[in-house]
Amino acid sequence: MSTAAYPGSDAVAAPAPGARDTIPGAGGEVADSLWTSLRYFNGYRLIVAALFLATAFVHPDLVDLGSADRRLFGATAAAYLALAIGFQVALVRAPRNFPLQVTLQVLADIVAITLLMYASGGFKSGLAVMLLISLAGAALVSGGLLTLFYAAVASIAVLVEQGVQVLVHDAGVASFVQPALLAIGYFATASITNRLAQRVIMNERVARQRAVELANQLRINALVIQDVQDGVLVIDGNGLVRQANRRVETLAGGTNPELEPLEAYWPELAARLQAWRAGTGASIETVESPDGGRPVRARFVDAGVQGGRVTVAFLEDLSKVEEQARQLKLAALGRLTANIAHEIRNPLSAITHASDLLREENRAPPRERLTRIIRDNAHRLDRMVRDIMELNRRDRAQREPIRLAGFLATFVEEFAQAEKVPADGIVVEMRVEPVLEFDRVHLNQVLWNLVRNGWRHSARSSGSVRILVDRAGPRLELHVVDDGPGVPKDLVPQLFEPFFTTFSSGTGLGLYIARELCAANGAALDYMAGRGGADFRIQWQGQAG
Repeated sequence: MSTAAYPGSDAVAAPAPGARDTIPGAGGEVADSLWTSLRYFNGYRLIVAALFLATAFVHPDLVDLGSADRRLFGATAAAYLALAIGFQVALVRAPRNFPLQVTLQVLADIVAITLLMYASGGFKSGLAVMLLISLAGAALVSGGLLTLFYAAVASIAVLVEQGVQVLVHDAGVASFVQPALLAIGYFATASITNRLAQRVIMNERVARQRAVELANQLRINALVIQDVQDGVLVIDGNGLVRQANRRVETLAGGTNPELEPLEAYWPELAARLQAWRAGTGASIETVESPDGGRPVRARFVDAGVQGGRVTVAFLEDLSKVEEQARQLKLAALGRLTANIAHEIRNPLSAITHASDLLREENRAPPRERLTRIIRDNAHRLDRMVRDIMELNRRDRAQREPIRLAGFLATFVEEFAQAEKVPADGIVVEMRVEPVLEFDRVHLNQVLWNLVRNGWRHSARSSGSVRILVDRAGPRLELHVVDDGPGVPKDLVPQLFEPFFTTFSSGTGLGLYIARELCAANGAALDYMAGRGGADFRIQWQGQAG
């Protein structure tokens, strides 16, 4: 796909509203199409005037024109032709003052045809009908008021000519009926034609504006496609690459695949695309680049183009994604290691100091106290090491279907026995009974941390900790709620940070590990503030059992 600078010298600039599109009579610049229409209109006038002149001088007896005054008919036809030639010269050399030129041409038509009609015996010659053509042509290029003015002048001319016939040539008074009806036709033709012309002009202006907007949008789309980080391929139903951005050339080893069959330079991608179109493949596939040097994730999307099966393929270089993930993990590992060093230093110092005192002290009571300090800090270090080892195993989740109702019943029984909690201290409320995909060991560890924290900060009475399972729209939620004071507002942002704890003997890794284990199983662990006691929510997709 060729690039296009936007905005720039090649971009199509949108015209100002009304520029080169003004309807005559409303003021402003006139569209070129109206001048072209006026030239065509005058071409018709040249042909008609030439035919009238030829009728007057070549074969005067073949038609019944000019029968009343042949000399007047010939002179009028000659003058009419001369005026038409002059109008044509003005249109070519001096295309300005559009309303004036239209008015002069229409008035010339009215005067010439009225005189020709009088020279041919009046209304019975049928020439008055030709004024309908002149009025219709003028209505196509003129404004509404001018069009009515032309119709009024034509009506007056026809009625005056008929009046002369009545006064001079003794025509009957009843003969005014036909000119009057024709005058009504003049106004109707002029009004209707002008209204239609205005709609055509407005539609032309809208179409031209839409064309400008479409051209600019295409240029913007081309710029966006070229600058996106992913490769973009547009493939038609025959497997031909219609468009490709620069990123595709990088993934394809410097080859520009545009207007080439996809199968010719990337057979694996073409095979995956064909399988997806046939309904046997996935819309997201991982393939190797044509040079076999890097993994690429391909995502196929139906473009929805009418008249053809066009597919857009988005290509993402997974090697860069993996490199970014490695960098993030290294950064997180660095921060974690620094925190671990800081956290281990304190219990080690306590153990060292207690051992020094124990070596100097021979009495039994102080020895028991120092021994307890060493044991407690050693246990804290052991828990910290176990938690870190669990954290390192979070990526090896082995999901399996778990019926939550039975799992929670077993969990509460085991937790109550191990933590010495009354049987009625933990209540389970099942508003739905789902079956979810989760690593059983991970779920047990997450709930153990949450329930233990809840019980530790609760009133430790009947129903102090509630495990509530409910559905919120398409998502499944599990809440662990206690009746304690809750988490202070200023401490909520630090809840899930590693080594943050308000418990003196805690490691500060429980909630951090619980959130990481939830994320490894496609769930999200959050703290819900403003509900009285502490409320920890696990949210994920589940299926009702």
